[in-house]
Amino acid sequence: MSVRDLIILGSSSQQPTRHRNHGAYLLRWNGEGFLFDPGEGTQRQFIFADVAPPTVTRIFVSHFHGDHCLGLGSMLMRLNLDKVPHPVHCYYPASGQIYFDRLRYGTIYHETIQVVLHPVEKEGLVEDDGNFRIEAFFLNHGVDVIGWRIQEQTTRKFDKQKLSALGLRGPIIRQLESEDEILFEGKTVRFTDVGWKREGDVFAIALDTLYTPKLLELAKDAALFLCESTYLDRDKKLARSHRHMTAKQVAEVAQRAHVKRLVLTHFSARYQDLAEFIEEAGAIFPQVDVAEDLKVVPFLKREEC
Repeated sequence: MSVRDLIILGSSSQQPTRHRNHGAYLLRWNGEGFLFDPGEGTQRQFIFADVAPPTVTRIFVSHFHGDHCLGLGSMLMRLNLDKVPHPVHCYYPASGQIYFDRLRYGTIYHETIQVVLHPVEKEGLVEDDGNFRIEAFFLNHGVDVIGWRIQEQTTRKFDKQKLSALGLRGPIIRQLESEDEILFEGKTVRFTDVGWKREGDVFAIALDTLYTPKLLELAKDAALFLCESTYLDRDKKLARSHRHMTAKQVAEVAQRAHVKRLVLTHFSARYQDLAEFIEEAGAIFPQVDVAEDLKVVPFLKREEC
């Protein structure tokens, strides 16, 4: 079984602290590595996390404020240095193409890797490659900012006792994995007679936004929802003026969206003790955790949550 976890490479907002690096988040899932919003210092955080950078197969940038993208160029150069054989897919708001290009080519180096660009112009389905379905939601932060919803493919599961009772084994089972019904020993066998479809799990992420109803659709039924929580509710006026959310607001979203597990991140440097974030959000949504640099959060399957 492949690794399924979320590694917090950084959890600060605009200003790093002694204990919190600029934000960056690595989701390892079904043999791939999804890197979100690599801020300054991300490459070094991989060393502290004891994770090899070539793990990264896809990079997502929600928007082009510096704390969400200043590590992009160095990560691409590092993957280039490691001569990764796989394509590196990059997803970002199309309106920020000029910033993407500046970060990508900010220094002199000989490019050897294949970078596949996915500039997003409108929300909705961005890609469905048969393994993952990636959707983009434009949120509210004063600039083009995207929240991402990623769902793995639906899989077929079989009841071993029912297969055995019908004498089904070997290649015929593989045929049922792709067909709704087959002919076996003169009888029609339907997939629904011996199995069921498991809908793929959802990971949702929203970094830098005011509350918007779109968050409910973005996070709906997510097994894991990673969301910015820059402020506590006592500072909600600051949150509003800087177009951010509070822990209380995020917990309300998680509750209404029927999220299985919530992780708060992107904390203002004014807060040293994150226990208050757990207390505030937990009063509304108990299945909550806070991001801390180098923490590894298990990405449990929906039925395990």
